[in-house]
Amino acid sequence: MIATSTRSTRRLFGLSTGAAVLTLLAAACGGTGGGSGSAAPSSFSFLSATENTVDRAVLTSLSKNECATENKALPLTTQAQPQSNLNEKVQLLAGQGALPVMFHEDTPTTVVQLAKSGKVANLEPLLQKLGVEDQLLPSAASTVKLLYSGQLDALPAEYNIEGIFYNKQIFAAHGLTVPTTWDQLVADAGKLQAAGVQPFSASGQQGWPITRLIGDYIFRDLGPDAMQDVADGKAKLTDPQYVAAAQQVADLGAKGYFGKGVGSIDYNTALNTFLTGKAAMLYMGSWALSNIGDPKQDTVGAGNIGFMPFPAVAGGKGSIDQYPSNIGLGIVVSAQNAGDTDVDNWISCIAKNYGADSLKQQNTISGFKVNGSAPASNAVAAQVQSTMNTATSSVLWFEALFSAQATTTSQQDAAPLVSGSMSAQQFMSAVQNANSGS
Repeated sequence: MIATSTRSTRRLFGLSTGAAVLTLLAAACGGTGGGSGSAAPSSFSFLSATENTVDRAVLTSLSKNECATENKALPLTTQAQPQSNLNEKVQLLAGQGALPVMFHEDTPTTVVQLAKSGKVANLEPLLQKLGVEDQLLPSAASTVKLLYSGQLDALPAEYNIEGIFYNKQIFAAHGLTVPTTWDQLVADAGKLQAAGVQPFSASGQQGWPITRLIGDYIFRDLGPDAMQDVADGKAKLTDPQYVAAAQQVADLGAKGYFGKGVGSIDYNTALNTFLTGKAAMLYMGSWALSNIGDPKQDTVGAGNIGFMPFPAVAGGKGSIDQYPSNIGLGIVVSAQNAGDTDVDNWISCIAKNYGADSLKQQNTISGFKVNGSAPASNAVAAQVQSTMNTATSSVLWFEALFSAQATTTSQQDAAPLVSGSMSAQQFMSAVQNANSGS
């Protein structure tokens, strides 16, 4: 989803595939565990994506502070692997029975397969046994289960909801209120365009900021199971109601609502366009709060930025309260280590303390509750955090359940869709064909 080595792109692109066959990790990284009667692990080993520095930093901080007792009993060790090769590495280690205690995995289908073969722990009964299941935000747990075939197969060390950030000053100057329906949103965009204000800022170069809109429209119109139906073969993207969603977003481009040259706009430029007041709205995830809170980047000012959910579609089966969400790189626990007393103590400590440490030390939001004092840095951050804390369900993003090839096709063809060189039918046909391997 939904995501570059910058936290934003790495989160969002979601799926990646490895190319090279790699050597086994050293014993310090893996070890066998106690969950299945094998020898207890000698360390609390964590294999992470090289690009993800936050999770390693938070765990290191916990090992020195809140989880120092657990760390003394089972010392934390970390090893990093480039994300491009991470999926290959995990599969190799799994085949050798050498999975570390915890590891990042950005390919949900791989985790599901490992879970079916008994190599990945279902964390829901484990957290219940430890009495810390309430430390996960309900909406974050919901997102994990959507990704992993109904099981809690990963810890949401990162958690993002998505919606539309908007410039309060521009809205007020043009007499606009927060739209609650798609028709209102389109009408407001028309008013802004007529007044010489660019309605939306988006990156056509990355593609996903545009395809997110298609997915969100589908969820609002057809309901939260709409993309699962495609994955299960019950529906196709070329069905009329799915094509209609792509057409709605194509129409925004045809009217010029994304500005000029959207196909050449990269992620950072799109973000900068909004943060410097050159566009009224930006569809983005909660990870953008770190940019909004940086006065060097945000000349509009955090106090002048609001956050709204993707609006409802008239007569649609979806709910405006179902926020599109992702968990970045989930942290998976090896089944052979779950159940070991020292490992379980570590997991319990993480559940109780990760949320606060992540927010205080790294200025990032996780899928864990924030215990203790960790106030939001500004009003829009507080609004987003409140939404996360109260939301009970979520939906995924357009490409979440696609194959790697379909994801690439979708994101590459987003700019042609909104620039008019590809029709909605052609776009959906290309993605459907790539997803079915035809």
